[in-house]
Amino acid sequence: MPSFDIVSEFDKHEASNAVDQANRELQGRFDFKGVTAGFELDAESVTLEAEVDFQLRQMLDVLRNKLISRGIDARCMDPQESELSGVRARQVVTLKQGLEQPEAKDIVKRIKDSKLKVQAQIQGDKVRVTGKKRDDLQQVMALLRGESGPDLALQFDNFRD
Repeated sequence: MPSFDIVSEFDKHEASNAVDQANRELQGRFDFKGVTAGFELDAESVTLEAEVDFQLRQMLDVLRNKLISRGIDARCMDPQESELSGVRARQVVTLKQGLEQPEAKDIVKRIKDSKLKVQAQIQGDKVRVTGKKRDDLQQVMALLRGESGPDLALQFDNFRD
């Protein structure tokens, strides 16, 4: 039976490249001349450091644009509250990977509500969808692409006939 997996992940190497490009752009920008500001990538989070909160917001836009240009969906970004301490401002942006249980349950519920002849089951941090026809699976993909919320970056993986 044909099947595919619904996942939410990003390429870590591309994220590293995006952070490097964002750092290079900051070095060349006129409004950041003489300012100590930069991005630092840790496992699945990016730390932004600047002198004031306004610069953090500009840096967040630069990071978002670089991630998008490297093929990473910007909806995987989860910016935390900025921390202001005297002469430094810091913000951590978590890059979400994997579907959490409530999100996976919501996806399964939407698939079941669509009345398509497919089965959806949660397997760890992904959802596996199986059906008798390839066309039914493609309808599920179209359904989820059309109505995936603003906070979910979904990819369809491991399509088997």
